[in-house]
Amino acid sequence: MSNLLLPQWRFIDESMSVNNRSALESFAMDDTLCHLVGQQMTVPTVRTWVHDETVVLGIQDHRLPHIEKALPVLQEAGYKTIVRNSGGLAVVLDEGILNISIILSEQEGSIDIPEGYEAMVEFVRLLFPEVAEQIEAYEIVGSYCPGTYDLSIGGKKFAGISQRRLRQGVAIQVYLCVEGSGAERARLIRDLYEIGLQGEETKFVYPEIRPEVMASLSELIGEPLTVSDVGIRVQLLLRALSEGDVQMGSFTPEEIELYSFYLNRVVERNEKMLARG
Repeated sequence: MSNLLLPQWRFIDESMSVNNRSALESFAMDDTLCHLVGQQMTVPTVRTWVHDETVVLGIQDHRLPHIEKALPVLQEAGYKTIVRNSGGLAVVLDEGILNISIILSEQEGSIDIPEGYEAMVEFVRLLFPEVAEQIEAYEIVGSYCPGTYDLSIGGKKFAGISQRRLRQGVAIQVYLCVEGSGAERARLIRDLYEIGLQGEETKFVYPEIRPEVMASLSELIGEPLTVSDVGIRVQLLLRALSEGDVQMGSFTPEEIELYSFYLNRVVERNEKMLARG
């Protein structure tokens, strides 16, 4: 909680504005914010973002022995694909999934990796007080992109957390499956692995996806919940955590210049990685 109770927060809401842009742009946004917050050029920041149908592949996914047969299946289902150069495995993005990034600075003291994850777990619990006590953090076997800090209710995963560190800034990112069917999204990733592997043995062990272990918050709470509803909750929570001092608005012209640098870097790295195969 100490990481979240701060004098000021900045809130950048891109839940409506970036959904038709490449998810690579969101990685560049978080890199830029890591730099700005890490170097104390701006206050700690929360960014919300949504992208239309995209499967973000991890490096290992891109190395599936029959990836060239699996990608057309995703495209036929209406999903674009990109490859991220950080850790983790495939995740699904669409208009029913809200991504939240919390960006903190290590200038005043280091934030170790578990501490970063715990800050996001706490943030999500504060966002959903009606089910806070039911939210657990442990690896959900059979989910896509499994990790120690999968968030679940009753054994069904609705969120996954990752971290990015740059220039003394720490970006803790969560994808929250808010609306729609968690199992349907999981079936898409199950198809990716089944077609991409074709039963072959590989050095890297890919997860065996069980769609029944994934669900959306709407399904778990049993009430309709929208991405827009959660965006409002984020804004209200930041006001409570900062005693009302929340800076709104997107990048200044100077910040956009820095963003252009990081966007070029992300795109170039992605192209090099795809060329390596």
